[in-house]
Amino acid sequence: MEGALIARDKVGVQDFVLLDSHTSEAAFLNNLRKRYQENLIYTYIGSLLVSVNPYQELDIYTVTQMQLYRGVNFFELPPHLYAIADNAYRVMCNEYNNHFILISGESGAGKTEASKKILQYYAVTCPTTEQLQTVRDRLLLSNPVLEAFGNAKTLRNDNSSRFGKYMDIQFDFKGAPVGGHILSYLIEKSRVVHQNHGERNFHIFYQLLEGGDKDLLCWLGLERNPQKYTYLIQGRCAKVFSINDKNDWKIVRKAFSIIDFTEKDIEHLFGIVASVLHLGNIQFEEDSNGHAIIRDGTQIKWISKLLGAHLSILQEALTHRKIEARSEEVLSPLNVDLAFYARDAVAKAIYGRTFTWLVNKINGSLANKVGFLSGKTVIGLLDIYGFEVLDTNSFEQFCINYCNEKLQQLLIEMTLKAEQEEYELEGIEWEPIPYFNNKIICDLVEQKHKGIISILDEECLRPGEATDLSFLEKLEEKVGDHAHFVTRKLADQKTRKSIDWVDFRLLHYAGEVTYCAVGFLEKNNDLLYRNLKEVLCNSKNSIMRDCFLLSELDNRRRPETVATQFKNSLTSLIEILMSKEPSYIRCIKPNENKEPGKFDDFLIRHQVKYLGLMEHLRVRRAGFAYRRKYELFLQRYKSLCPATWPHWHGPAAEGVERLIKHIGYKPEEYKLGRTKIFIRFPKTLFATEDAFEYRKHLLSKAPVPLVWDRGAWGSLFLALAWMGLEATWDGGRFINGFINRKKPLCPENRDFVRLSQYYYLMKLRDHLPKNVLDESWLQPPSILEEVREFQCKGLSFSHQLQQKVVTSAVFSGKKEGYLESLGQPFLETRLSEFSKPLEASYVTPVIKYDRNGFKARERLLVLTQSSAYVVEMAKIKQKIEYSTLKGISTSNLSDGIVVIHVPEDNKQKVGNWDTAPVSWCLK
Repeated sequence: MEGALIARDKVGVQDFVLLDSHTSEAAFLNNLRKRYQENLIYTYIGSLLVSVNPYQELDIYTVTQMQLYRGVNFFELPPHLYAIADNAYRVMCNEYNNHFILISGESGAGKTEASKKILQYYAVTCPTTEQLQTVRDRLLLSNPVLEAFGNAKTLRNDNSSRFGKYMDIQFDFKGAPVGGHILSYLIEKSRVVHQNHGERNFHIFYQLLEGGDKDLLCWLGLERNPQKYTYLIQGRCAKVFSINDKNDWKIVRKAFSIIDFTEKDIEHLFGIVASVLHLGNIQFEEDSNGHAIIRDGTQIKWISKLLGAHLSILQEALTHRKIEARSEEVLSPLNVDLAFYARDAVAKAIYGRTFTWLVNKINGSLANKVGFLSGKTVIGLLDIYGFEVLDTNSFEQFCINYCNEKLQQLLIEMTLKAEQEEYELEGIEWEPIPYFNNKIICDLVEQKHKGIISILDEECLRPGEATDLSFLEKLEEKVGDHAHFVTRKLADQKTRKSIDWVDFRLLHYAGEVTYCAVGFLEKNNDLLYRNLKEVLCNSKNSIMRDCFLLSELDNRRRPETVATQFKNSLTSLIEILMSKEPSYIRCIKPNENKEPGKFDDFLIRHQVKYLGLMEHLRVRRAGFAYRRKYELFLQRYKSLCPATWPHWHGPAAEGVERLIKHIGYKPEEYKLGRTKIFIRFPKTLFATEDAFEYRKHLLSKAPVPLVWDRGAWGSLFLALAWMGLEATWDGGRFINGFINRKKPLCPENRDFVRLSQYYYLMKLRDHLPKNVLDESWLQPPSILEEVREFQCKGLSFSHQLQQKVVTSAVFSGKKEGYLESLGQPFLETRLSEFSKPLEASYVTPVIKYDRNGFKARERLLVLTQSSAYVVEMAKIKQKIEYSTLKGISTSNLSDGIVVIHVPEDNKQKVGNWDTAPVSWCLK
């Protein structure tokens, strides 16, 4: 986090907690805007991630980026989705507890993409085996299948999830994914039979028509043109430029084969999809008695074939209702309106239950196959529909907004709990923070006997003629005095003009939302006539038989209403989430037109409000803007105090106390906890960070002469210390080494000499001669006289030229890894066998294979003028005189294998080293 504070004037702060005006919505939006305009789409609020949809491809999701965030401390790098994913994973592995990541936001804000990116991150970075790779493939490919059947184009989003999804990813004790489980919530079944203008039905219908081959469509009785089907054209946008249905179809078909779907499963599944389309094309007309009859029998024949249902029984079920009177059953003819209702009801029931079957089928393929005890911990991903305010808010949107009320309550409660627990753990007094408690709204919706859902159920279940208007009247009677509820009848004169006679309005935590009561009873009942259910229970389609069990026909109890089912499912979900450690991702849609770079203040302000971001920020800033463990704080800022630089010998807490007193922190600016320092004001942190940046700049510019004099060691020490090497050296030993630097190598000067050698080679890397004839080598210091002699004195000109050619080939452009390769430079055992420098002509890393078991061991192969050497770090393992070689063989494949043949009596001398794959070819 701190690394980007220097650029805060340009790109804002990357943690909203560090805003000085943390209670100002304008300051919040301004910071978000600054970052968005620089394509910095992620910003933290503590550990919560705010994500703004860029509506363009950004190069921030590569494998390189994944590896960059892997295993890194949460605030060490800029905010990113991968940081959230990695932190959840590491907490799970290290603390052996379960975790969940809640992804929320309105349609089009990027929730589904965020969920995919997290799954991809785990697929790339987690340990794997061939068996586990299958699990990971299924986890990833379950997404396109669920999107095909559960997503649709809406006015706000071309790939809007019309259902809520919670996925548990199960991990074994090694941290490898071994299974998963998906829960789905409230799929929008009404979309199957009706879409608003500018919207589409679920993707799978269009994918099948566009991508299905000719033979498949012929077998299903379908035509390729979606305009032929009533259920697909109500929105008048069957073709969408941004959606490639044909390509998506290929992905779905591939996914089916990997997620263990049999050909019979696929055949029956597409038969159901086609049946829904045929159902939509059934038209009714009145006979002479005013009863409904089917106008054309073509569609009903296709449905009978695809579902394996008896034709005449199916035809009768669509035009008659079976009524039970005492012990008798009577078929009552339907009028045209009721026949259309029955047709749509069976289409919704078929599709809704098939979606549930699909989720269960995927769960079966994701089940932990590695062993019951191996899946010890889980990370849950909750991709939930967002709070929305539409022109006409329906029954489904009422349920969705209620869900968001519950999740907002959970977020605030868990954030408050986490803050309070941290303060108590650190021994810091907790100051209660005022916040809006939306429990009052949750109770208005869900309270037993008194809540809106209970009143709705009562109207659905009571005898007599219940209507949407009678439901509205009952609401006015029972909750009319509630401060967060109003209707036209109850409103004042000014408010009355904006509410229709069939509307009611709720004051949610995010603002007022008006709901149209029309359709509430029908959608909540979701009843299917008994004789239609009998047809489906007796279907020869295996999926239909799994979805509609015969045992249902024996159950005379009325099924739970949709709202009650949803409330119970939501209660179970909250219980699941409460048992896990949370992470939060709040997704924001920057504009309605999906334009890159456009920042709509009004739209975003509304989302900031209903996502509860300001509320969360106020809780997170409860007293202190910044908190960090003593060790991390001291490690970063120790150069600001002479007493702590370059080393503090003592407890980190005492070092931090000494440091901040030297800087000049005032008592009201900070608190010291048991393991952390808490800083109250962002300006205090910014001042510290600015001082640190200035000091870092001075240290990085400190001159380090290559010809050592008595005053040079301090500059060298400071420069090397800033490079992160100070922990290796003790100041007293270093000074003693400098005093004895001209003596032969001995314990008193060994560390100083090695460090001087190291630093010279690091400088040499950037000052190599331009060509092999250039004699302007970087002048070594007097302490490295043997290097000078090696360069210039001990060799004839031809040998000098030869060595320069070798050095140029080895060093030029190829030694970026110097820092890693010289961790312990010039160990005396490395060349102890030789009285003069090894005249190596070629050095390369190899893999040595043992004869017994072919165990691989990393070695260096060194070729000199007379011998070959196998070297392990600082120790020469084998020496092979060229004169003893019987021959050398190379593989005729592109595998880099070379075999060195030695005499039989020489094997004991050289060990069982025979083969070594060379990492790069000889040139």
